[in-house]
Amino acid sequence: MYESREQIYPREIKGRYASLRWLCVFLTQLVFYGLPWINWNGRQAVLFDLAARKFYLFGLVLWPQDFIWLAALLIICAFGLFLFTAMAGRVWCGYACPQTVYTEIFMWIERRIEGPRSARMRLDRQPWSVDKLWRKSAKHLAWGAVALWTGISFVGYFSPMRELLPELATFAFGPWEIFWILFYGFATYGNAGWMREQVCKYMCPYARFQSAMFDRDSLIITYDAGRGEPRMPQAKAAKAEGRAGDCIDCTMCVQVCPTGIDIRQGLQYMCIGCAACVDACDSVMDKIKRPRGLIRYSTENAVEQGLPAAEIRRRLLRPRILIYTAILGAVAALFAGSLWVRTPVKLDVIRDRGSMGREVEDGIIENVYRLQIINASERGHRYRISATGIEGLTVAPADVISLEATQTLSVPVRVRAPHGAGESGSNKIRFELQAEDDPALHVSEKAVFLVPRR
Repeated sequence: MYESREQIYPREIKGRYASLRWLCVFLTQLVFYGLPWINWNGRQAVLFDLAARKFYLFGLVLWPQDFIWLAALLIICAFGLFLFTAMAGRVWCGYACPQTVYTEIFMWIERRIEGPRSARMRLDRQPWSVDKLWRKSAKHLAWGAVALWTGISFVGYFSPMRELLPELATFAFGPWEIFWILFYGFATYGNAGWMREQVCKYMCPYARFQSAMFDRDSLIITYDAGRGEPRMPQAKAAKAEGRAGDCIDCTMCVQVCPTGIDIRQGLQYMCIGCAACVDACDSVMDKIKRPRGLIRYSTENAVEQGLPAAEIRRRLLRPRILIYTAILGAVAALFAGSLWVRTPVKLDVIRDRGSMGREVEDGIIENVYRLQIINASERGHRYRISATGIEGLTVAPADVISLEATQTLSVPVRVRAPHGAGESGSNKIRFELQAEDDPALHVSEKAVFLVPRR
């Protein structure tokens, strides 16, 4: 049921895909580590303030009531994943997945301290010595430092980073902060330092259901068996009088693979599409004066039928891809449009259930409500409250209310209708909230006004 793990020592490789992978590492970590340090309007640009139930995204302030946008964002991510997988396989796993990114960082540290692949294998086989002890200790200390800073950066999205670091320096942080720093740091250290390919093979569900999103025209890492077989060492291939394939069985593609698979055995669910084997094989082909592309990004149909690049590109625009693109574009457009027209003030009307419609002096009918007003913008406003729907409605108190930036205010109001106005029973009305300093800032909410039966 579970195969005992064999230690994998990936060889370092250089090439266009390795450079692209490191570019993704740099960009993703620049965003992750850098965002908590950016200021916006006097506060952290990206901050999820759970205690105050406010979520700041640059100039956007979201509240729990705005989680519909989170649902829309998750739908966009899901369809984006479907689209990219149908087009180019596990390209997300190979270049931008956090497991891949941190594994690359941790392996870079390992190579700098313990040496290249052969040196690491030799170091692990030899008995403990001063040299081995200091190298292993230095590696794990460096891993721990990166993991700890990753945990601090993660918590910095929920506790302001410029307040968190002084707290850490004086040990004045809260128990939940230290728990999540250690938990996230330990997860990073364990996953990227120790488990590595085990996460991709056994823990990640994406590896298991990815095949449902592939088809024979999806771009994947492929080995051209028709060109490479029969494989044999270069010395034997020279004597084979043209009967040998281009593959010289150097196993470089296996040595550079972070999950330890042999791509020459065909498509496997453990392949994360990182293209390290492509760079390795291309470098070997350059050395033996053979064309590149023995291992390459291609499709199953292209390899079997010898399709040209133009035909591969044409088949990328198949119905599945067009449907995914249309749905993704529509959801993204709706998401962006709803954010664009979003009014940065919210009004919720709560009826006072302890005081139904009642007659006060001179037959005037009065209903009591509680208005929950949220100013979701980052500057204060003055608002005037009014009510419509029945002729002669008045709201008391009629004072203009002031809300500071991102403030919530609960306002009890009494709504009165003159004698004879409205019908017996329930009448539909609307509360109107208008900012005095911004004519465009206006919101309304439905309510029911009860008139006692005569």
